[in-house]
Amino acid sequence: SVPGTKVELTVSCRNLLDLDTFSKSDPVVVLFVQVSGSSEWKEFGRTEVIDNTLNPDFVRKFVLDYYFEEKQNLRFDVGLGQPPWSHSALFGAQDFLGQAFVALGEVIGSQRGRLERPLTGVPGKRCGTILLLAEELSNCRDIVTMQLCANKLDKKDFFGKSDPFLVFYRSNEDGTFTICHKTEVVKNTLNPVWQPFTIPVRALCNGDYDRTVKIDVYDWDRDGSHDFIGEFATSYRELSRAQSQFTVYEVLNPRKKCKKKKYVNSGTVTLLSFSVESEFTFVDYIRGGTQLNFTVAIDFTASNGLPSQPTSLHYVSPYQLSAYALALKAVGEIIQDYDSDKLFPAYGFGAKVPPDGKISHQFPLNNNVENPSCAGIEGVLESYLQSLRTVQLYGPTNFAPVINQVAGIAAQVTDGSQYHVLLIITDGVISDMLQTKEAIVTASSLPMSIIIVGVGPAEFEAMEELDGDEVRLSSRGRYAERDIVQFVPFRDYVDDSGNQVLSMARLAKDVLAEIPEQLLSYMKTRDIKPRRADPE
Repeated sequence: SVPGTKVELTVSCRNLLDLDTFSKSDPVVVLFVQVSGSSEWKEFGRTEVIDNTLNPDFVRKFVLDYYFEEKQNLRFDVGLGQPPWSHSALFGAQDFLGQAFVALGEVIGSQRGRLERPLTGVPGKRCGTILLLAEELSNCRDIVTMQLCANKLDKKDFFGKSDPFLVFYRSNEDGTFTICHKTEVVKNTLNPVWQPFTIPVRALCNGDYDRTVKIDVYDWDRDGSHDFIGEFATSYRELSRAQSQFTVYEVLNPRKKCKKKKYVNSGTVTLLSFSVESEFTFVDYIRGGTQLNFTVAIDFTASNGLPSQPTSLHYVSPYQLSAYALALKAVGEIIQDYDSDKLFPAYGFGAKVPPDGKISHQFPLNNNVENPSCAGIEGVLESYLQSLRTVQLYGPTNFAPVINQVAGIAAQVTDGSQYHVLLIITDGVISDMLQTKEAIVTASSLPMSIIIVGVGPAEFEAMEELDGDEVRLSSRGRYAERDIVQFVPFRDYVDDSGNQVLSMARLAKDVLAEIPEQLLSYMKTRDIKPRRADPE
């Protein structure tokens, strides 16, 4: 996800334990953040202390960087706000009112970004609840479209007129300037009209409407030594007034101004139009109620090796999970925070299935054709292990049936309230490449994304082709409407040190990183706006 998605957490508690004998407790909440890939907790910050209440609504908020593709574990400790604990983040037993563990994604993924959790940790006592509200800080997501023209610019070229273009700079806090936009060059005119262009407000003024925006006017030269015609300064606030009237700026050249007594200006630039639109983010859609539906498909072809053999990619050892189980857990545990029913349809492909040994490319792992959903990632793992015992690994490796199956479900609800993510875990030797390309191109216009994790030592060229990062995928002359496939080879994440937690966090991060963009591209092409979270 885009760095800089900041989320503000507001904290309240209800029905806290009353430890104070004379009056009610004076609670405070301390937030700890788990260091990624380790079991260590770091204090992030604390709320103010509110006197004499068991139902505090804290004013001080926590602002966290949010990454969809990472599991960001939080721990809230509630305690009494008097010393002696002021130097250490930990409450003594007599001051401890309970704690709650929660992933940031769970708060954002819950309805309207509100989550209530019981506080636990004081033996034999009911500790009340903690309420969390997550709101994305609007780090100014507006996008501006504007159009400018100029009149009577200075003539710079010996033959013919000037070839003018504009360069925009935003000013930084320290008074320096950073280039943020260049218009195209309009050839051979002193009265150019430039094409409209769009730019994020952040890029133009970093969200500070009164900050100087400097604009230089240049005459383009083929050899790159563009001639300076002049400059003018404005601000976002001033530019935005052009919504109601034309604004005309004088273009000044300080050197000429000093030299020539009669110098007036080097021409004028007029702002013809200016409009602002809000750009929606992934969080807006999730908060507006869009559900992520997660489906799993696992490769049961013979090329994986017999599950009873230690060399098999499906080998179940009492000591560690197979690559298949690890990949499933890594991705699933993050996605499940955004799926309210936590029911995941799970399929196998490429096996002979009892009772009659028919080859199937989409058999339900739980053996229930009517309802292939498993409860939670644990349920999927259980059904996967169960299937390994009952089916016969076979072949070929066909992806298209399960892609078409999920596409069929995705096609039923296209209003943006449901988005599907299909995780395919495979040893990568694909047999139905043409059909799969066709299936993906068709699916690219639907609310779905496909993640492919390749396990084992195979060469995965075919998978790289399906992941349309380099070249947009096409089938029989049709191009995919958007890139919906993300492929990663599992072996790139197997940590030499054997730190599975860390390597799986990295795997999840890379496979999930593109999902927010893919969801947004679907919403954008369909012009679907997020539903406003209803005010309370």
